[in-house]
Amino acid sequence: MAKQQDLDKGLGIKARRTIAYVVLVLISFFCLFWFYILFINATRSNGDLTRGFTLLPGGYLIKNFTNLLHGPLPIWRGLLNSVIVSAFSAVLCTYFSTMTAYAIHVYDFKLRKFIFTFILAIMMIPQQVTALGFVNLMSKMGLEDNFIPLIIPTIAAPTTFFYMKQYMESALPLSLVEAARIDGSGEFRTFNSIVLPLMKPAIAVQAIFTFVTSWNNYFTPALILHKDQMKTLPILIAQLRAADWMKFDMGQVYVMIAFSIFPVMVVYFILSKNIVGGLALGSVKG
Repeated sequence: MAKQQDLDKGLGIKARRTIAYVVLVLISFFCLFWFYILFINATRSNGDLTRGFTLLPGGYLIKNFTNLLHGPLPIWRGLLNSVIVSAFSAVLCTYFSTMTAYAIHVYDFKLRKFIFTFILAIMMIPQQVTALGFVNLMSKMGLEDNFIPLIIPTIAAPTTFFYMKQYMESALPLSLVEAARIDGSGEFRTFNSIVLPLMKPAIAVQAIFTFVTSWNNYFTPALILHKDQMKTLPILIAQLRAADWMKFDMGQVYVMIAFSIFPVMVVYFILSKNIVGGLALGSVKG
């Protein structure tokens, strides 16, 4: 009887595991299918795209890419601009958000709960509400067509701060900070040498999110950047899609979208290794 129960239990576990694998395969398929369609459309001409949908690649990839590079838009410059803005935003956002979370988590002062609540309340304010005042301020400061308004404000990221704060509560014991202080470590040295390595998995996750968010951001750059040489890729893609119908080429649009995805994929694969490695290291230490 006991053997039969164990056998039924084992079969139930295998059935649930099989169902889980099937669901994961289906979800993965639907997630990757649209990327496949994107790259297929990048290999087709504008005329082929107007004739309908197909799963087979065309032979216009090189021609579409060549026409894109020789077009009026500075594609390589836009790529460089997006990399600069996104990379600096990711670094500054994760570093200062981690530092802010560290201050709220470690230090005990009267206004700590109020500041924590105030920072979270900022998350409720839509970006569009403050856009007009932000643009007017940047105009008066002479910072239009400049990357500073796109990079420095990312330091104040309530969502990233909240994630770091929650992660610290489970990964950063206060006794470790106290031990570092007793050993004579300064606050900045403690933060940079002890806290940041412990926060590596969380930093990698938020760096990916911040990089992708900044990379795909169209709203703020479109308000600040006016010269073609300063524009980022999302603005250039919008300009390409808004071209005159006599010059409009959907094949070039798909090629440019595919072109803009590759750097994001590279960043994800690099940082995802750090996530897995950091989680594995943390489990071994635990």
